[in-house]
Amino acid sequence: MKREILVGALLFSLAQPVMGLAATSDVQAAAEMSSAPVHEMQSREVEGQPYTLNPGDKLSILVLQDEKISTASNGSNAYTVRLDGTISLPYLGQLNVKGMTVGELTEELTQALAKYYVNPDVTINVLEPAGVRVYVLGEFNKTGYVDLTRGHKVIDAVGAAGSFTLDAAKKRLILIHNDGSNTMIPVNLNKMITTGDLAENYELQEGDILYLTRNHRITFARDIAPLIASAYNISKIDK
Repeated sequence: MKREILVGALLFSLAQPVMGLAATSDVQAAAEMSSAPVHEMQSREVEGQPYTLNPGDKLSILVLQDEKISTASNGSNAYTVRLDGTISLPYLGQLNVKGMTVGELTEELTQALAKYYVNPDVTINVLEPAGVRVYVLGEFNKTGYVDLTRGHKVIDAVGAAGSFTLDAAKKRLILIHNDGSNTMIPVNLNKMITTGDLAENYELQEGDILYLTRNHRITFARDIAPLIASAYNISKIDK
């Protein structure tokens, strides 16, 4: 009889949070997921912000002078940004272009080449963006590595990983740069999704790691139902 009373007390205590779970766990999580346009944000970020140059990018650089086109290269207008982020141009030598936008590089070359060309009009096109491989671990729908081509930022990696799971703690995304520093950079993914503030949408480098932690939300199916079933079986055995 005492065992049955304890079981009844257990069922009552479990029933208290269950009443609010429909609004605060699965339903709320589903609502959050449906209102989190990760892929839309990814495309807006790529299209709305200037592309920054990275090692491995293939560029076309042309200079228009007096209605004639000259190639700013040794017999070819195609360049590949080296692993150290540099390219070499006639007259100008080696230039570090990593992290620059196409517009910034165009302006810099226009000013620098004005010493050698008459009113140079520089045109730069990204023929083939470089791919950056980063590792996504934790509560992503697809874990392992993803290859980023169009964009190399946090939101790009989240989109490439198929977004996040229902158990993801979206306020606790950790970025670890592959630079030997072992520094963990916190990223509030939830803030980016809900407010559009991309201040923490950091640029990713080859070999970087993104780890999305797990939250502590209680769900009925995973956490409560097994306990109720277990308690019910104990009650049946005592009878």
